[in-house]
Amino acid sequence: MVSGRSFWRRPIDPRGGQAAAVASGARVIAHAAEQAPGPRSSRQVAHGRAGRILFVNQYYWPDHASTAQHLTDLAEELAAQGHECHVLTSRNRYEPGAAQLPLHEERNGVRIHRVFATTLGRGGFWRRMTDYLTFYACAFIQALFLPRCDVVVTLTTPPIIGLVAVMLGRLKGSRFIFWSMDLHPDASIALGRMSRRSMIVRWLDTLAAYVYRQADAVVVLGPYMADRILRKGVLPERIASIPVWSRGDEIEPSARKPRARARALGLEGAFVAMYSGNLGLAHSYDEFLGAARKLADDPRIVFLFVGGGPRTSALRAAVETEGLTNVRFLGYVPREELSESLAIADVHLISMRPEMTGIVVPGKLYGVMAAGRPAIFVGPEHCETADAIREADCGCTIPFGDSDALAAAIQRLADDPSLARAMGERGRDAFLAEYEQKTCCRAWSQLVASVLAGAPISPVESIEEPVDEHVRFAETSPVISPG
Repeated sequence: MVSGRSFWRRPIDPRGGQAAAVASGARVIAHAAEQAPGPRSSRQVAHGRAGRILFVNQYYWPDHASTAQHLTDLAEELAAQGHECHVLTSRNRYEPGAAQLPLHEERNGVRIHRVFATTLGRGGFWRRMTDYLTFYACAFIQALFLPRCDVVVTLTTPPIIGLVAVMLGRLKGSRFIFWSMDLHPDASIALGRMSRRSMIVRWLDTLAAYVYRQADAVVVLGPYMADRILRKGVLPERIASIPVWSRGDEIEPSARKPRARARALGLEGAFVAMYSGNLGLAHSYDEFLGAARKLADDPRIVFLFVGGGPRTSALRAAVETEGLTNVRFLGYVPREELSESLAIADVHLISMRPEMTGIVVPGKLYGVMAAGRPAIFVGPEHCETADAIREADCGCTIPFGDSDALAAAIQRLADDPSLARAMGERGRDAFLAEYEQKTCCRAWSQLVASVLAGAPISPVESIEEPVDEHVRFAETSPVISPG
């Protein structure tokens, strides 16, 4: 029997109630029962017998989308362990205008099957729905022609793609793992883009909950997300919490900025506050813009936004309108250059709107920790990201909407390089212990072994209440109060 440590907490519900206990971090227990006879393979892997696994997601390598990168890491890791891994994905790219990819290819032991889907764009509800529905239909048809898989793993791009796994379970007897990267239609409802009173939305919500309940295991990114999954009627013993990750061999800490890159960007000698990655609807930039205004007269400090996303154009327009010269923008950085890019920053910025608690979990924190840089999180006091920063003492948390506190925190770190360095070191240590790819994929391997064997996920409960501080640096540093 394979077992491991489990560390559980009881999160505070955003609406005031106390949630049922849920698993935290990659320290999930996946109790694999004694090896059960499988329908197909007798090959052995580290945590049990090998199986044939099908992953379904709209994006995969070489896309830079977070789901694509994490799925690529996991599929290739499980393939290296001896599992037969297939990926069912779209020929279209996450980045608009990019060339279509080949229908079939193999990379690092993973067999990639790509299907057609329309590319009408994200400009309207019916355009998105058409893109989703064409991918659903083509993915399901393609899945019928693939060999029977022991386990089907679906992500959440597009929403409710888990229906493909449910139908394959009915037709071929495959088991189903739902990797919940975010929640739909919960996200659209929370952002006010859909009304809960709408008949279509209520139907989608009911359908999504049904798909969650059909899964043999639901992998969530943390306890607050698990709390929302429990409300959908999923049994607690089917929920495993495994965070997304970064790779320690790709992102390494550097005590100094890459001088050539910093010089090329005109940032040599500057204190750089960087936001790296997607700036989407779940995030806020008002606090960053407000802090840039307040620090406009401090020649040391530069705000650098690297990446893109739906809210980047609005932020760029505001910066140009106000004539802020201390804010710069760069496009997405290829994965192989990410370590050097992250090292340019002296501190990294992360944000999340409070209403998105438990719906999304910003994965960029783990790259920041891997890079050995401090993080400043603007968002709800209690969520996966805020808790991780407090537990690791690797930065500070700022209340949503408080640009004054954000500006003060950035100045504090600019004034005290030793404090910033100590935070970054603690973050790197916590990353290696909790959020490194090998650690998280090991938890995934144990979970897959449990599902293949038909064994339950049986965690042990303990309770840890979150602290009640608002803006906080390391344990040894004084708390900075808003204003």
